[in-house]
Amino acid sequence: MTPEGKVKAKVSNLLKGFDDCWYYMPVPGGYGKPTLDYIVCKSGRFAAIETKAPGKKPTQLQQTTIKAIEEAGGTVFVIDGDLGELWDWLHATH
Repeated sequence: MTPEGKVKAKVSNLLKGFDDCWYYMPVPGGYGKPTLDYIVCKSGRFAAIETKAPGKKPTQLQQTTIKAIEEAGGTVFVIDGDLGELWDWLHATH
């Protein structure tokens, strides 16, 4: 498994632990709008997650997508290993 694949496995395992959390992992096909690795909805809140190998940063296109999601009021997590902020977001009630 690739380093990024290991991070994705950790994120998926965390998300699976919440019955009230819907998530989707889009399959890139080169058509339509660019997106991130995960689209998540929990308790009426929207988030997107970009996973990276430890120490790696989002590409310019990913940064543009992150900015657009945040400007629309969504939450974005860039995760290269530490799931702490995502854990906190998943446990928050609104």
